[in-house]
Amino acid sequence: MSSPTASWPRRRPWRPADPKDEATQLGPLASQEHYKKVRSYLDGIEADGGTIRTGGFGAGWVVLPTVVEDVPPTARICREEVFGPVVTVTPFDTDEEAVAQANDTRYGLNAMVFTENLSRAHRAAAALKAGTVWVNCFFIRDLRAPFGGVGDSGIGREGGTFSREFFTEPKAVVMQV
Repeated sequence: MSSPTASWPRRRPWRPADPKDEATQLGPLASQEHYKKVRSYLDGIEADGGTIRTGGFGAGWVVLPTVVEDVPPTARICREEVFGPVVTVTPFDTDEEAVAQANDTRYGLNAMVFTENLSRAHRAAAALKAGTVWVNCFFIRDLRAPFGGVGDSGIGREGGTFSREFFTEPKAVVMQV
């Protein structure tokens, strides 16, 4: 693929810069290996039928916050942990369909549910196979609460007394109401 940043529509709300500078809002990924891994997910999007709506690559090991849509649920980017500033947007008709798509992977570190319906949030959180489910928020974390994944996302939990229970699989449901 030729210069992806030239052809992809994008907006830059953050200025990529030196992570040691306190004014920096977006720095590079941690290593060239990590950059290549994240880039491999994005380089195959068009072949999978997907569209990158915003994002792409900056100089060095910078991956801009990237939004991908129209990717089939079977695509690698939907089934694996990217660990980069990338999100896929997948439409669904029913809550059951959304949960089934989210659970159709061997990973389960975190999940997010956005809804105004508290009953819906509880049903989805209970059904999602993830170590942490955030409702109407992201990465609000109390270090005393359990943190860890299910499936190939890890075994056990860290945080508070759960660090002693390393081989357990509790679930945290976090809601901002």
